[in-house]
Amino acid sequence: MKTIGMIGGMSWESTLNYYKAINQGVKSALGGLHSAKICLYSVDFAEIETLQHEGLWHDTAIHLTTAAKAVEAGGADFLLICTNTMHKVADDIQAQISIPILHIADATAEVLLADGISKVGLLGTRFTMEQDFYKQRISDNYPIEVLVPSPHEQTLIHDVIYQELCLGTINPQSRQCYLGIIDKLYEQGAEAVILGCTEIALLVQQQHTHVPLYDTTQIHANKAVMLALAK
Repeated sequence: MKTIGMIGGMSWESTLNYYKAINQGVKSALGGLHSAKICLYSVDFAEIETLQHEGLWHDTAIHLTTAAKAVEAGGADFLLICTNTMHKVADDIQAQISIPILHIADATAEVLLADGISKVGLLGTRFTMEQDFYKQRISDNYPIEVLVPSPHEQTLIHDVIYQELCLGTINPQSRQCYLGIIDKLYEQGAEAVILGCTEIALLVQQQHTHVPLYDTTQIHANKAVMLALAK
């Protein structure tokens, strides 16, 4: 079994789901008392969040590269950045380490493609929805069109993530707002919606909507298990 490297803590609530999903996946595949071999570096999210909102992405890359090097030194065979947003600096990190990064957008797009999805909505932080590092990577490399909510809706989604979900707060009213946005994307032609922030699945699950949802945390974890167990 290969050792899975993880940079977590962004936020630690969603990292919990990563850790659980990966270990459940290994147990399901191998049975018995098997669990995943993991090397986890958990950052202080307050430091990262401040740099994000100040636009100091180069500094975030420095922080996460330090974490990535520690994970590599700890014996990891490949790396997961356990957050969608910080894949903005994935190429910067990859340039400084020798183990491969399992990119969350690629893992998600491969599942969408396998399911025949050609037009998909994207929810995430404002950074993920506004900027091209995530949605453009999908549309450039896969025959998939990516739709995003309106600027006002993006602000609402972003604020709920940072002011509620990253603090472990689950607000039913916020869920209804998210579901309304998901319905609008569906009306615009989205065949499914990517939960493109690892916290969103804490608030919205498939049971809450008829629109197919793609949870990037679970998809990323599933792909990590496949790679770890590949011969």
